[in-house]
Amino acid sequence: METTAAFDGLECTDCGERFDAESVTHDCPECGGICDPTYDYEEINLTRTDLEARPFDGQWRYEELLPIPRDAAVTMDEGTTPLIECPALADELDVGRVVIKDEGRNPTGSFKDRGHALAVSAAREHGASDIVLTSAGNAGQAAAAYAARAGLDSHVFVPSRANFVNKAMINVHGGDMTVVEGRFEDAAAACADAMEGEDWYSTSSFTTPYRHEGKKTMYYEIAEQLDWEVPDRIVYPTGGGVGLVGMHKGAKEFRDLGLTDDLPAMYAAQSSGCAPIVDAWNAGDATHETWDTPDTICGGIEIPDPGASPLILDALRESDGGAVATPDEDILDSAITVAQHEGVEMGATCAAAASGAWELAEQNEFESDDTVVLMNTATGNKEDDILRSHLMGKGI
Repeated sequence: METTAAFDGLECTDCGERFDAESVTHDCPECGGICDPTYDYEEINLTRTDLEARPFDGQWRYEELLPIPRDAAVTMDEGTTPLIECPALADELDVGRVVIKDEGRNPTGSFKDRGHALAVSAAREHGASDIVLTSAGNAGQAAAAYAARAGLDSHVFVPSRANFVNKAMINVHGGDMTVVEGRFEDAAAACADAMEGEDWYSTSSFTTPYRHEGKKTMYYEIAEQLDWEVPDRIVYPTGGGVGLVGMHKGAKEFRDLGLTDDLPAMYAAQSSGCAPIVDAWNAGDATHETWDTPDTICGGIEIPDPGASPLILDALRESDGGAVATPDEDILDSAITVAQHEGVEMGATCAAAASGAWELAEQNEFESDDTVVLMNTATGNKEDDILRSHLMGKGI
C-alpha cells in the first residue's frame, strides 16, 4: 500500500489498539470499533506559506495530512469548493457574517466525492476488485463514479426512497444497484446479507476508515478561505455524521500544527422527524438511542441508528457546539429562502443547516459579530422536485 510519509496506521476509537493499514482494512479486529487514520505529526512540516504557494486544485493539495499520496489517488479533482458570502442571511440571522460552503460543486454534486476518492483509492491499494456500500443516495452515486474511474465494480444498496438522480447516475456509472423497499436500515440489512460469501470491499460510512478522513479537507479549505480566521460556528446537516466528525478532526489537526489558533463550534442540524443525535445531546448522553419511527422528507439525513454517535457527540462537546432539530416544513422553507435571497441552491436535505441556523439564532446561540458557516453538502438540483412540490403546495 502506497502511503504518505507521516501516515502511521490505524487506531481504534473504542479500545485504542493500533494497527498496520496493510493488514487491517476496516473495523477494529479486536472489538469491532471504528478505526481512524493516525499520523506522526512531528514529521509534518506544513506552513501557511506552503499552502498559499500551492494551486487551489483539489483536496490532494493537503496530501501530507492524508493517508494516500496524490500520485496513487483515484481522483477527479474533488474539493476546493467555493465559500459563498451571504450578506442577506447574515442580516436575517443578526450575525457578522454568513458563508455557505457549497459542496454541490464536486464532480458528482456532493461532499461524498471527498470521502470516496480516498476510500476507493484505499480499496485499489488493498487489491480490491469490487466495492460495496449502503447509501441514502449521494454516496452511492459517488461510489459508482469513483469505482468506474478506478476500474472496479461497485455494488450499491439504496432504499426505494432515494432520489431519482442518484439512482439514475449509479446505473449510468455502471454500478450494480439494488433498490430495497423501505428505508436506510432496510437497505443496510440487505447489503449485509448480500456480502455473505462475497469478497467485496466495503466503503460504507465508518466501516472504512477513509470516508471521514477525506471529508476533513472541507475544514482545511474553510480555514484558508477565511484567511486563517477560525469561524465561530459551523452548522452541519447531520445523519451519519461522517463529515462533521471529519471536519472536527481536521480543525484539531490545523490547531495542533499551529496553522490556526482555535476550534470552531460544531452544530449538528437534524430533522425533527429523525433526530437521534439531538435527543442524545439534549439528554447529556454519550451515545444515542435508535429513533424508532423516522419520518422526514430529508432522506439524506434520515439515519435512525447512527453508529458513530459517540464520535459525533464528542465533537460537539469538544468544540463547545450543540445540536438542533427543526421540522421538515421549516427546512424546505429555508432552502427556498436561501435560493431566493442569495441564489444558492441548497438541497432539501442540506437546508437542515440553514433551518438549524435560524433556530439557533432564535435560541440566542449566536453573537452579533459571529462568522457562521452553513454546509451545503450537495447540489440543490438533486432534490429540485421536492422543493418545487413544496412551493406548489403553498400555491406559489
